[in-house]
Amino acid sequence: MSNGLINSIQSSFSALYRTVDLIIISAVFLLTLYSHNVVLDIRYQLVLVICLTCFLFFSQTLDLYRSWRTSSSLSMIGFTTLTWVICCTILITLAYFTKTGSYYSRLAIGAWFLATLFSLILWRIIFRKLLFHFRKSGKNAKSVIIIGVTPSGLKLAEQIITNPHLGLNLLGFFDDRPKKRLPELGEHSIIGTINEGISLVKSNPEISQVFIAMPMKAEARITDILNRCSDTTATVHIIPDFFIYNLLHARWQHIGTMQTLSIFDSPFDGFNLTIKRAEDIILGSIILCLIAIPMCFIALAVKLTSKGPVIFKQKRYGLDGKEIQIYKFRSMALVHKKIDKVVQATKFDARITPIGAILRRTSLDELPQFVNVLQGNMSIVGPRPHAVIHNEEYRKRIDGYMLRHKAKPGITGWAQINGWRGETDTLEKMEKRIEFDLMYIHRWSLLFDLKIIVLTIFKGFINKNAY
Repeated sequence: MSNGLINSIQSSFSALYRTVDLIIISAVFLLTLYSHNVVLDIRYQLVLVICLTCFLFFSQTLDLYRSWRTSSSLSMIGFTTLTWVICCTILITLAYFTKTGSYYSRLAIGAWFLATLFSLILWRIIFRKLLFHFRKSGKNAKSVIIIGVTPSGLKLAEQIITNPHLGLNLLGFFDDRPKKRLPELGEHSIIGTINEGISLVKSNPEISQVFIAMPMKAEARITDILNRCSDTTATVHIIPDFFIYNLLHARWQHIGTMQTLSIFDSPFDGFNLTIKRAEDIILGSIILCLIAIPMCFIALAVKLTSKGPVIFKQKRYGLDGKEIQIYKFRSMALVHKKIDKVVQATKFDARITPIGAILRRTSLDELPQFVNVLQGNMSIVGPRPHAVIHNEEYRKRIDGYMLRHKAKPGITGWAQINGWRGETDTLEKMEKRIEFDLMYIHRWSLLFDLKIIVLTIFKGFINKNAY
């Protein structure tokens, strides 16, 4: 009975979300007006009607009420925020062009905008936690099967089992090969052939998802399975095992009437690019204003303690591997000349000045790069820019090294706050840095950027490997 109730609710989640959203928007609107002693007259009623209409329209356009079962909380929050921000922008635009903005209480409307956004996000997080709780106990679970015992299929099975909150119940594997030709199954089991698996899906509508984990060289076999699965109501997923863990923001694109799948792509395109640039301009301007006076004192200290320019300029690779010039406070006695081999700063390096040692240890020598951020050739968060010589050295030794240039180089990054900064005296250290850089690009979101910035304040400035 309990399972039946949960499954019944599952089929009406979309309507439930819409209803709760409309109630929250309306309730917060009324409470905000009441708390600010504003009368709910016809003009305020019109604002509410327009807002509810816009929210319903754009939530449908942005597919806000999709199933978020296997999506991240950040993604769900991001789409919710985007939908609400669009509605608020439309209201502000209408008020501006109709010249009615002076009629409304800016304090009340502003409070409503913020309180509603917080409420929409909060109730989703709470409801998501409740669903996770039900799914961990076996309720609201969806039965799935995997066709093909391959390394990628086994990894998928491991993820399904170790993430019970997703509510996926793995029935087992289906494969035609004899067991002696298969990888080690561990705790998993083969419960039939591929034909038996497809027949089971056809006869059992409770199996909602089929995962095909077969090598791409088996194209004809995969096509046959897809054709036969089209006679079922199950959602079919293909896991191409040869590149599943190397996709970098893969997406479908159209060239005329042809569809192509981009494998190594950047997340910073279209709206994401606008968000990223706005983040850099707004936060970069604020931070630069706050650090302007300390930078003047640092510049004076550099000038008075050693000969040479205050600012050190160096060519680095930027977005798409194009050369850029970055700025740093000079921390060495002599400015680098053009060299033919990799020469990184090391511990007790004689080239580093006393002031330079402090600046490098605390990362204060990087502060002038906020000018690079405002210029647009760097970002606040991103993979750290390496010297051109370092790039040419390591791109030959580390697979996927140049993919880090799918994002603008940053002042701080995911690798840096996880300790992978400073001297890379072994290949393994550079490999770990690249691993975290690519992880950042793959996981990028505005909230992820803000998280990295906050963590940088607490553990990103000083590191034992920085000298």
